[in-house]
Amino acid sequence: MPKVIILGSSNAIPTTDHENTHMVVIGEERMVMVDCVSNPILRLEKAGLDFNDLTDLIVTHFHPDHVSGLPLLLMDMWLMGRRKPINIYGLHYTLDRVESLMGFFGWADWPDFFPVAFYRLPMQEMTLVIDSPDFRIFASPVRHLLPTIGLRFEFNHTNKTMAYSCDTEPCAQVIRLAEGADILIHESAGASRGHSSAAQAGEVANQAEVGKLYLIHYPTGKYANGDLIAEAHQRYQGEVALAEDFMVLDFD
Repeated sequence: MPKVIILGSSNAIPTTDHENTHMVVIGEERMVMVDCVSNPILRLEKAGLDFNDLTDLIVTHFHPDHVSGLPLLLMDMWLMGRRKPINIYGLHYTLDRVESLMGFFGWADWPDFFPVAFYRLPMQEMTLVIDSPDFRIFASPVRHLLPTIGLRFEFNHTNKTMAYSCDTEPCAQVIRLAEGADILIHESAGASRGHSSAAQAGEVANQAEVGKLYLIHYPTGKYANGDLIAEAHQRYQGEVALAEDFMVLDFD
């Protein structure tokens, strides 16, 4: 039974109730984390997941609120005895910096370290990232402050689809990525360079003709402002909800 668990829903400034945006996609054979922040092992445990089941990590872009937990994840899995390999996917720009970051920690000298395979993705729309019996994952470049990808998940057994905009201004690439999806998870940090408002997310959902819109990467805590759901409804008449930490989306 494939499902998606939201591990964090906040924008770059987290709170005790809303961690930075990241999520995990779970199937029978693969468990894929999308971005990696905070203390990943504890986050997975709180979601009822075993870190040893993690098979893949997709890094959407190289900003601290999306990659800050990656060195800790790799180190903790190693210290806790992991031996299974893990695959890490991202754009050339992103993975070059991930490898440099890990180099500062001297990870090449950590003894008996488990295998890590890096897969560099081209800046092309609908690039196939993972093809498994449960789901296929595609990546498309979006419009952020540095090279960034959004993702589309196609669940094979139910023919349901989910799209994730990642951090982006409204752009045609996201509309195409989300076209006809059952669920669109779209950022709503606010209208600014590299980001989108809830109303703009609603417009993307409307143009892509998606079944339901979840807003994510929104301001939380003392920075929260306005009624984001009502704002999205200005442009989109379908169902709108806020993504919340540890929310489970089933795709059975």
